[in-house]
Amino acid sequence: MTHSTFKDDLYVGKTVYVSGGTSGINLGIASGFARLGANLALIGRNEEKAQKAAAEVDQLGPGKVIALTTDVRDYDGVEETLKQTKEQLGSLDVVIAGAAGNFPAPAISINNKGFQAVVDIDLMGTYNTFHASFGIIERPGSMIAITAPQAVLPMTWQAHVCAAKAGVNKLVETLAMEWGAAKIRVNGLCPGPIDGTEGMDRLAPTEEIRNMFKKTVAMKDFGDMDECADAAIYLASPAAKYVTGTILEADGGMTLGDASRDSLTPTR
Repeated sequence: MTHSTFKDDLYVGKTVYVSGGTSGINLGIASGFARLGANLALIGRNEEKAQKAAAEVDQLGPGKVIALTTDVRDYDGVEETLKQTKEQLGSLDVVIAGAAGNFPAPAISINNKGFQAVVDIDLMGTYNTFHASFGIIERPGSMIAITAPQAVLPMTWQAHVCAAKAGVNKLVETLAMEWGAAKIRVNGLCPGPIDGTEGMDRLAPTEEIRNMFKKTVAMKDFGDMDECADAAIYLASPAAKYVTGTILEADGGMTLGDASRDSLTPTR
């Protein structure tokens, strides 16, 4: 793995709030910001897990790292963690909505409660996080939703996620239009198959399935956490100050479609 190539002090004095920031891709993104000097608020549902993640991230940079707990489906709880973030860290500059739910299952086997749970965590959780941030975030400010290829690429056994993430993408675009005049940029980050994540382990549990999965991706490999972090760091940075309403696909070309027949393409 390689760490970010951005300037080490890029986010010194800035505060980044990350829902779902206690594990997986979101923890990797938080770690990337920490290495560049940011203060971090890591938000999760489990206090012990959140405290452990914060202790790990705190070792990576000079900024302060705090752990806060809430369920993103609880608007009042989300609002309270945002207020605590500003009170304890001094500002709120970047808001990342990353909390998500998933369990592979055919649609006929997903009951209404299971479907609703994923929609509520992914879509409503993103809306709650952004809406509650509007009056607190510094201006100019950056909001980033963590979406997924399922938003545009139909997948069997992922009906609930496809529906929820498609909603997240449209929410990003709509809020970008409505909130641009308020100096808030709203973008989405779409990681593809990222190695070492719980989601990837579920979707590709064996080496055989992993290899099959890689063949379908244009770049023939999985991504890593640092690549996701770099993409988020860019979207939140001054380099992207005129970028809003964009879904940045850091997915190795996965959303382009099945590339397993690319052997027909000449190579050298």
